[in-house]
Formats: sequence, C-alpha cells, structure tokens
Amino acid sequence: MGNIKRKHSTSFKIEVALDMIRQKETVAIICSRYSIHPTQANRWKDKALEIMAAGFNNKSTVKQKQKDELIDELYKQIGQLKVELDWLKKNMGTA
Repeated sequence: MGNIKRKHSTSFKIEVALDMIRQKETVAIICSRYSIHPTQANRWKDKALEIMAAGFNNKSTVKQKQKDELIDELYKQIGQLKVELDWLKKNMGTA
C-alpha cells in the first residue's frame, strides 16, 4: 500500500520550490515538513528555475517572433511586386 499518489496544488508546489531555492534549511527538513520525497522536491525546484529563466528571456523571444513575421511579410510583398513588374514588362513589350 506504499504507492498512494497524491495530487498537490500549484500553490503547494510553488511554496516547496521557493523553500528549496532559498536553501535556508536542508532538503531533508523541507521534505519532512511537507511530507514529500526529496526527488520530487528537487524536480519542482528545477522546474521553477527553468520557468523563471524562460520568463526573463520571453521579451527577446517575442521580439524575435515579431521580427520574423515582419520579414516574412516583406518577402511576400517583394515577390508580389516582382510578379507585377514582370507582367507589366511582358505586356508593355519591353522584355
């Protein structure tokens, strides 16, 4: 009867992860206080750090995405103008 899965709330996970990040107490003390396994606590801590790092990089990712969309739109416009120019050259007899 040892494998009873518990579902923890997001706020509980955040609280554990913050305690793990702060390192004011040992992992064993934190885990015994919250009644969780040290491996689980370390996973939550690693996930929290990963999410925080992504949050700080989010601005550059959004800007890069906007820049890529603008470049794609400009290439589409250039292609359309080239087609129109070729059509005009052909129909005006200059090509």
